[in-house]
Amino acid sequence: MDENFEMLEINNSDIEILELDNNDKLNKNKISIIDTYGEDLSTREYITNPAIGRDKEIKEMILALISPDKGALLVGKPGIGKTAIVEGLGYLIQNNKVPLAIKDWSIIKINITSLLGSTTIDGNTDSKIELLIQELKMREKTILFIDEVHLLVNKSTSNNNIDFANMLKPFLDRGTIKMIGATTTEEYEAYVLRDRAFLRRFQKIEIIESDPETVVEIMMGTYPRFEKKLGVKLAYTDYQKENIFKFLVEMTSEYKRVYEIASRYPDICLTILANAFSYAVFENASEVRIKHIYKAVVNARNIYPDALRKEIDKFKITFADLLEEENVDLNEK
Repeated sequence: MDENFEMLEINNSDIEILELDNNDKLNKNKISIIDTYGEDLSTREYITNPAIGRDKEIKEMILALISPDKGALLVGKPGIGKTAIVEGLGYLIQNNKVPLAIKDWSIIKINITSLLGSTTIDGNTDSKIELLIQELKMREKTILFIDEVHLLVNKSTSNNNIDFANMLKPFLDRGTIKMIGATTTEEYEAYVLRDRAFLRRFQKIEIIESDPETVVEIMMGTYPRFEKKLGVKLAYTDYQKENIFKFLVEMTSEYKRVYEIASRYPDICLTILANAFSYAVFENASEVRIKHIYKAVVNARNIYPDALRKEIDKFKITFADLLEEENVDLNEK
């Protein structure tokens, strides 16, 4: 053997280091679906608790999540706060008000539309849902939240006809991936019920519409979020605010809503309140005053016209003192 030739010795530890380096290079070439498309609800900035009056539903959701092989499936009518309940869990995790079993967990919200199609990096093409599954398998203390979860079992959602539900089933079944889904009652019955195998992976949690008193509480807890986001304060004392909110709740009661077009409590009331803030912002006002509330009421589009006329007349009587004091033009719309 040539004396100038030196044997290169590679031991097992060297091989392991080489494999780790190669894996790191491969991982760097993979896009993070969570970082790119996800939103961590447990680190979001919350002004107030987004799930006021939903303690029972949140408890049921937590019990489902800490079970070995179940996820939570929230089912209810549109506009009743299903997403807010999940945000409420994120708020509680953030404030260390949850059982130790899910302490410091993350809730990652990802829209179905973000999972359509594939991504190609350095010539390697992977479907986004496959990348998400692989990422969740490696990521501890993570809960996936998908709104409109019925789209998972509807193959027509994807142009490539990808069966999202069947791809997730094995990992949901073993508890490798923890998940919260939300859908409306109609879409649950039309789509989710057809896939019994997918449904078995979840504990169904029925979300009902809040009662009027709770909706007032929700509005009292929500308006500070509008203030922070828009930089406009809601004028008046807490007593006056509560009276305004009670009026908005009463004027949007069930039989005054445009049938199956308008949302339900609390969304229908919060929409009118948000419009009042918008009118104030449009006028460059620093406060939301009674004239802005009046404009939002007059221009409400989710109440039957005959019911709305009666509510406008009632508003003029209920808040006559404020309207007169602030010299509000009742003919302005």
